Amino acid sequence: MTARALLAPLLPPPVVFAEEFGDPPYARLLAGEAAHVARAVPERRREFTTVRLCARRALTQLGGTAVPLPPRPDGAPRWPAGVVGSMTHCPGYRGAALARRRDVVALGIDAEPAEPLTDGLLEAIALPGERAHIRLLLRARPSIAWDRLLFSAKEAVYKTTFPATGVRLGFEDAAITLDPVDGSFRARLAVPGLVLGGQPRAVLDGRWTAARGLLLTAVTLPAGVRAPPGGRR
Repeated sequence: MTARALLAPLLPPPVVFAEEFGDPPYARLLAGEAAHVARAVPERRREFTTVRLCARRALTQLGGTAVPLPPRPDGAPRWPAGVVGSMTHCPGYRGAALARRRDVVALGIDAEPAEPLTDGLLEAIALPGERAHIRLLLRARPSIAWDRLLFSAKEAVYKTTFPATGVRLGFEDAAITLDPVDGSFRARLAVPGLVLGGQPRAVLDGRWTAARGLLLTAVTLPAGVRAPPGGRR
């Protein structure tokens, strides 16, 4: 972990994390993990290996042991009993965040390069209102790749909801509003009756940051947080 931890301002204290900005030569896979990337290209194997190094570091912060972390059949990470977590990687960054299930119902993190999306991708992932929102943000603060940040926020929402519910959200199922001032975002979910922590959830709140040529987003749903009436907060 570097001196400047990018995930620190995005996650509440019950959540622990570890991150790397490269692939340490000492990173190794444990038994049961290597088979999942045996035919992958070298870059994929390196990121798969390093992000699990991060996850095991975070797991030890919770008092756990360094166990294998193979993916589930649906691709989501397989965590030890009583643990929730999320992994992310992109060029120049690997990170993992974990918490005890008694403290956090679900969480999701995502990292992306701080670069605009390729032509046409915003139209594919954004609702009409989101596209208008991004145009306003780009005019106000063109130094931020808001379209890529929107994509990252949707990924963080997906990583929060899917492992906990098994419901695969599409890009159109979460309407994101990014706050350019306080580094927060809000996701309004268009999936009726989506239950997290024993309650229907229509709104999820998250945090974002832009630093070191990267964009990071995170959503944390602490245990015991009640859903607001009508999805309002």
